[in-house]
Amino acid sequence: GYCLNMFCSSLDGTPALSVSLANGSPASQDGGSEPGPRPEWVDCIQASDMCNQNPHCSSRYRVMRQCLVGKEKEAMLDNNRDCQAALEVLLVSPLYDCRCKRGMKKELQCLQNYWTIHMGLTEDGDMDDSSPYEPVAPNRHPDMFRLASISSGFHCVDPEKTCNPCLDAAKACNLNSSCKKQRSSYIATCSKEDPNKGDTCSKKRCHKALRSFLDRVPPEFSQRLLFCPCQSVGCAERRRQTIVPDCSYKDKEKPNCLELRRVCRQDPLCRSRLADYKVNCWVTPQTVSTCPNQDNHQACLASYARLIGTDMTPNYVDSSFSNWTISPWCTCKGSGNKEEECLNFLRYFTDNTCLRNAIQAFGYGVDNMQNKNLPAPSVTANTGSDWSASTLEPPFVTMPKVKGFALIDYYYYNVACLCKL
Repeated sequence: GYCLNMFCSSLDGTPALSVSLANGSPASQDGGSEPGPRPEWVDCIQASDMCNQNPHCSSRYRVMRQCLVGKEKEAMLDNNRDCQAALEVLLVSPLYDCRCKRGMKKELQCLQNYWTIHMGLTEDGDMDDSSPYEPVAPNRHPDMFRLASISSGFHCVDPEKTCNPCLDAAKACNLNSSCKKQRSSYIATCSKEDPNKGDTCSKKRCHKALRSFLDRVPPEFSQRLLFCPCQSVGCAERRRQTIVPDCSYKDKEKPNCLELRRVCRQDPLCRSRLADYKVNCWVTPQTVSTCPNQDNHQACLASYARLIGTDMTPNYVDSSFSNWTISPWCTCKGSGNKEEECLNFLRYFTDNTCLRNAIQAFGYGVDNMQNKNLPAPSVTANTGSDWSASTLEPPFVTMPKVKGFALIDYYYYNVACLCKL
């Protein structure tokens, strides 16, 4: 016989691996021994090619793709024996453990290959999808002032000087040819009227232009526009307007958040980026760290930014600069007996301590900080039982004190000193 990564076949085309339905994971190659360590992942385009080289795998792969076509795919996956048999075979193929690289050339094709298997495993989950992207490394070597070189323009060191970090971020973007070109392109696209629909713009084209901007522009420019720290309403309004929300974010009516999630999950790109955001930006209240991967703030910010330009595009809901809230364009009103499920989903954005800490750390130039003697600014969220959809108030920001003055003042002092050196 021969093997292609995890999928083995004998000469007569029958699978040499059997799927372990008891624990939901592929079985070992010799049934009597314990499973060995899982191999490193391969990208899903390569995994698809490997599967297509094996007649047994290839035939089941074609069946599975047919099972996912049309509106009846949930019923097909649950009740159709051919679909179930195909899924069992594919669970021991290279496709089961494959992943995709963020920003790869054939990203959409790679993600479609991934969901050919995993959509059948998690179709009814409540945002329990695993991320189809390559795993993020833990934050093992943080650099406290990695962003100090660009953070000098973030703060009003001189109290008499008018300060608008978001305006400074726009000026910095205009000085970079790639950023200026891509930013001008999406602003123009998102501001154009669509006479065919009578709308102020084409949201689809606007989303595509925004994704292009965020994919092609270095994060030191794009994230500075998205996460610039504000101390005035004018600054916060400029930050809110960064993605041209009248086109990319708002709509005539607010859909229910569960309906928006359902629409997102029908699109491989939106579903993948939503799953990646949850994996990199959400921790349970019992978790010691405030962000996954040992407080990897940058991974959270990158996952958030990659949601922009999808159906689940998030944004600041208003021009508040001290008590801001981030949310997709949706509501939990009229959720009926699914109100709790809806609120739990919405909290991934409105009540997300990791996201708030990541944005705060970016603004103060201490992104990815892990220093036991000098903790990054933390946020204490109000997660009491009286929190309700009718009063979607953001968590209160609590800045710890260090020897008689606020920790934020400590950061101002250090960043200012570094810039003078």
